[in-house]
Amino acid sequence: MTQAPAPAASAEHRFPCDQCGADLRFDPAANALVCAHCGHSQDIGAGPWGGTALKELDFRTAIAKQLPQAEMEETRTVSCTNCGATIEFDPDTHATECPFCASPVVTDTGTNRHIKPRGVLPFAYDEKSAHDAMGNWLGRLWFAPNGLKQYARKGRRMEGIYVPYWTFDAHTASSYTGERGTVYYVTQTVVQNGKRVQRQVPKVRWNPARGQVARFFDDVLVLASTGLPKSYTDALQPWDLSRLETYQPQYLAGFRAEAYSVELESGFTEARQYMDRVIERDVRFDIGGDQQRVHSIDTSLSDVTFKHILLPVWLAAYKYRGETYRFVVNGQTGRVQGERPYSAVKIAIAVIFGLILAAAFGYIANQSG
Repeated sequence: MTQAPAPAASAEHRFPCDQCGADLRFDPAANALVCAHCGHSQDIGAGPWGGTALKELDFRTAIAKQLPQAEMEETRTVSCTNCGATIEFDPDTHATECPFCASPVVTDTGTNRHIKPRGVLPFAYDEKSAHDAMGNWLGRLWFAPNGLKQYARKGRRMEGIYVPYWTFDAHTASSYTGERGTVYYVTQTVVQNGKRVQRQVPKVRWNPARGQVARFFDDVLVLASTGLPKSYTDALQPWDLSRLETYQPQYLAGFRAEAYSVELESGFTEARQYMDRVIERDVRFDIGGDQQRVHSIDTSLSDVTFKHILLPVWLAAYKYRGETYRFVVNGQTGRVQGERPYSAVKIAIAVIFGLILAAAFGYIANQSG
């Protein structure tokens, strides 16, 4: 029996209103699908994955490309040649602008086969709230050009993007060797200002140490996107992953979704680096003493699992005087990050004002002297 081709994900993200037939959009304030045309609202309800648990998938099975077909999907995407973002598009879209860098891109008809999202963190901030948060953030940047502040505040609408992430779970057991350092003091006699004085000099006594530590890592979060600088997305943390919902395409209605461009194995490499840092910290704590030397750590991992999840980001990319400025807002908490533009005029004024103040203080000091 011939299997029908999988529909594009963007087609699944469009839901007609029961009252008028217009497209419904997910409304963060109402936590429901709302029609912008007639105002009719509809509960999220159970989508294609409704009722299933937000379960983990086995990492080694995925690396061996043995995941069940039900865990895979195909979506129509295009990669921005400027910033490298991989963006999903509606089937009837032919040309648009990259939401990550404001560069014009022409869509193609290519498809991207990838692991389905398992979880989604729905938007809690709507566009107006995100715009207000960005405006307040810009208002605190005194050296930012006034023109950019006004342009960003009054400019075009912000884009709601679901950004892809990996989460990893793992049980770890580590054996280590090292040394425990104990600080002690010895009395030495030295000459200071022509006099012999005694002082306490710290020394360290080292003793060999070895042992085992174990830790369970839960939901180690790794960005699976290259569309935004990692420094931006790191600054948007923390995310409350306890509010993750089982993935349903209704949550994406009216929003864009970015396909992951960091493959699963590369994502786990980054997660493992984080785990190793935490394990080393555990080892130092286990060694104890005043100082520690770690010679070796041998870690074994078991029950490694993962999820592909989508996290909400409001994004604005503005072109101002030939430069592109990007601002991102955490769609759950309202935390803002972005380029920090500087006004040469404001900096010059600040320098001149500083020089005037320095000269004034110098004059007063000379007069009082």
